[in-house]
Amino acid sequence: MSYTFLPDRLYRMPTHFGPSLSPRQGPDGQRFDWSAHEFDAISVYYLSQASALEALLPPGFSLHGEPVVTLSFAYLRNLPWLAGRGYNTLGVRIPARFTGKADTEIGSLSLVLWENMADPITTGREELGVAKIFCDIPEARLSGGRTICEASWQGFRFLELTLDDITAVDPKAERLDLAPDTGGNLLHYKYLPRTGTWGTADVAYATLSPPVTSAVIKRAFKASGTFTYSEPRWENMPTQFHIVKRLAGLPVVKMLGASMLTVGGQFDLYDQRALS
Repeated sequence: MSYTFLPDRLYRMPTHFGPSLSPRQGPDGQRFDWSAHEFDAISVYYLSQASALEALLPPGFSLHGEPVVTLSFAYLRNLPWLAGRGYNTLGVRIPARFTGKADTEIGSLSLVLWENMADPITTGREELGVAKIFCDIPEARLSGGRTICEASWQGFRFLELTLDDITAVDPKAERLDLAPDTGGNLLHYKYLPRTGTWGTADVAYATLSPPVTSAVIKRAFKASGTFTYSEPRWENMPTQFHIVKRLAGLPVVKMLGASMLTVGGQFDLYDQRALS
């Protein structure tokens, strides 16, 4: 006799062994205690051109406010769902508005989120609808008063980000996110192809990560920032070269600044929802 799916439990492939573990579900179906978790977020902000960013928007989306691109590395520690382990990420976001049949939301649209561990990629793509892919992201380096972040794929370093003139600030007195205000919302576009009917979608809709109300900024710094892409050929990054080439080709009209934050809070994104 075949197995049956338990109600109100999360499953991912392979489903044959029972409910899956994720940031939103522990071994017994419980939510985790995130009180020991924290991460460092290192971001640069730059003004680009509206037409270049609009070309990256999925159906139902439009640009919101100034065409600001956010590049952000994050270094996560003490994750309860990974039994205290961590991983690193690199994200690219732009301010956007989603207008659907039932929902209208403003948020920071995640164009791509690289991570250096398979498990959060799988859970984030399938459960949350986040556009996650893999790359190597070592810990940030400190050298001569600079903070240096980098990302690579199979030995090809495609991005380096550097912070200079790092100064401690009071986050309550100074706004460090230099992109248009989107109220702390994150937007995503979930897309899965239909097996066998190539070129068509099995799933295609927007999702929303509401603000994390428990987030606490423990340390904050402002800085000046620069970044450099190494534009790949197909041979360098066979499945990702088109992504990096498009990002490297975005016009940089003006660098706006940079920030470095240490943040804690309950980041299981349990209240993630689909938009329609």
